[in-house]
Amino acid sequence: MQGERGERTEAPTPRRRQEAREHGQVARSQDLPAAVLLLGTVVALRALTPTILNTLLGTYSAVLGSDATRPDEVVQLMPLALTSLVMVALPVLLLGVVFVMVTNLAQVGWLTSVDPLKPDLNRLNPVTGFSRLFDVQAMVRLGMGIAKMAAVAAVAALTIWQVRHEVVYSLHLGAGPLLRASGEIVYTLCLRLAIVLLVLAICDYAWQRWHHEQDLKMSREEIKEFRRMEGDPMIKHRRRQVQQQLAMQRMRYDVPKADVVITNPTELAIALRYDAETMNAPRVVAKGQGYMAEMIRRIAAEHGVPILERRPLAQALYRVVEVGQEIPREFYGAIAEVLAYVYEIAQRGYRRRPIAV
Repeated sequence: MQGERGERTEAPTPRRRQEAREHGQVARSQDLPAAVLLLGTVVALRALTPTILNTLLGTYSAVLGSDATRPDEVVQLMPLALTSLVMVALPVLLLGVVFVMVTNLAQVGWLTSVDPLKPDLNRLNPVTGFSRLFDVQAMVRLGMGIAKMAAVAAVAALTIWQVRHEVVYSLHLGAGPLLRASGEIVYTLCLRLAIVLLVLAICDYAWQRWHHEQDLKMSREEIKEFRRMEGDPMIKHRRRQVQQQLAMQRMRYDVPKADVVITNPTELAIALRYDAETMNAPRVVAKGQGYMAEMIRRIAAEHGVPILERRPLAQALYRVVEVGQEIPREFYGAIAEVLAYVYEIAQRGYRRRPIAV
């Protein structure tokens, strides 16, 4: 399709995908949750049938076996009947809610957007409304509707034809066997219908994903515009280099003033400084991982800052405390032991010599 912005042949950028998702534009099949709900409900009812029957029979026996004759006595039995109905229906309803929620989460994930609820005046335009009747999406929905009706009719006819002898034979059975045979026939029919509808819903979801990807595709002009909005990659790379250089300069200035460097011993390094007159608690003046941790250790060794290996403490500080922040209260005890050891070393005259402990 050739438009004003050129032919859309390029894959969408991550920003384009994110903007579409924020506006509620996602690939989603409306038939898939219904199909999963039907299949899950049929299977759940089959599994819970013994419990449901026992509950209903118990309630039936309790009601008929009571001595209630007056209307007020009969009314008193209503809570028992209602409780039994709730106990029977509640598990199936809860499972249905779970099936629908899981299916929707599997399709689109956790998504909240009010944009689809906003009024759109274009929907009131009869010209655009008439044109939407003959677009590809409408034709696919029409085809899926026809396919579902045809599949339901075919499965129902095939199932009834296969069990026609059982139906005739069950007419001569008693009430119990007749009910059991009828239940098996209904279960088989519903299970087959649910499976067929689920297959059709999966096909619809695949189509929706493909159509959504086609809608998100961008022209070369749109790609260039998005890149200008996001920033040139070379400029981003240069910006990161400048940030790393500034961090290195700050590290070269702050690490020599640190009281101790705590390591992991090679992956992490955290430089701490404590001034009782200006700080409420020790402060992280530098931290790094990999190459940055190696540079912190090297600078600390050059300026005689003690380097202590405390693996759990280093991991916790690196994960929780940012550069420039004071350590949280839960680390006071461990840091106090480290600083006490460092001050003991300083009293012995080793403060500004290369020390690794």
